[in-house]
Formats: sequence, C-alpha cells, structure tokens
Amino acid sequence: MLCPSCNQDNNHVIDSRLTEGGMAIRRRRQCQVCNRRFTTKERLEDELRLTVTKADGNRVPYTREKILFGVEKACYKLDVTEEQMQQMVDTVEEELFRNHERDVTTEQIGRYVAERLRKLHPVAYIRFMSVHRKYSTVEEFVDAISDVKTRAAQESPLQQALFDS
Repeated sequence: MLCPSCNQDNNHVIDSRLTEGGMAIRRRRQCQVCNRRFTTKERLEDELRLTVTKADGNRVPYTREKILFGVEKACYKLDVTEEQMQQMVDTVEEELFRNHERDVTTEQIGRYVAERLRKLHPVAYIRFMSVHRKYSTVEEFVDAISDVKTRAAQESPLQQALFDS
C-alpha cells in the first residue's frame, strides 16, 4: 500500500480486525518513511458481482459509496456520527449480500436503508423517504410523518415526546 502522504510503499500493519460482519478486514498502517498512520480495507471481490437494477430498467454494478452518499445526505446536520452511518451501511450491505446472489433492485436497497434509518433517526428517515419514494405533495409528507409518530409511540412511549409540540 502506498502512503497517502508521501506516496511510499514502506509501511507496516499496526492493527487488523474484521469489519462489515466479517466481509472485510480493516488494517491500521504506519508509514516507515513519514510516520503517518492510515487505514485500509480489504473486501471480497465477489461484491462486484452484485448488479443493481434501477427503476428505469438499467443495470449497474453495486457500489457501497452510493448507499453511504444517500445516508449522509439524509443525516446532514443531524446528531448522527460518521461511525453510526458507516455501521448502518455495513449492516445494510451485509443483508444485501446475504439475501441476494446476483441482482438487487434499487427499491429493495431503499427498503433496507429506510428500515435502518427509521431506527437511527426519524428525521433522516423522512428525508430519505422523500427522495426514495419521490413525494410530490405535502399530504405525502404528512402521512409519512404520521406513520413515524405512530411507530415511535408503539415501539417506545418515551419516543413520542420527541414529536409532540
């Protein structure tokens, strides 16, 4: 691995651990030339074989970054950490590869992400769903918010206090 700072390949591994449900290895490295520490990840190449079928019928290779980008947009300026977002995407990705061998639709991916976002942060969930479901009227937003309030009250009576005004 080349050091991102000095571009030398003289580094050693400080720490290795499994991530993404055992689907990747995270390695912490230190450059022997400039002493900078950096992280690398190794993933199975099989991930590249998963194809995503879009709503218009086009098929594209699966990329984790697109899911992470959508989650980051939904969580923008909310009290959700980068680690929480990465962990959520890890969980979604783990389910995708467990439940789909070669092909998955954007609709299916959206359901996995929405389910996790609803538990992570209700505002992020509404933001994500407004794009994923393409809400076009205020009533659709109101219905979605009502659904979040109802589910929150059912799952945790204390959560309801967040939505009362």
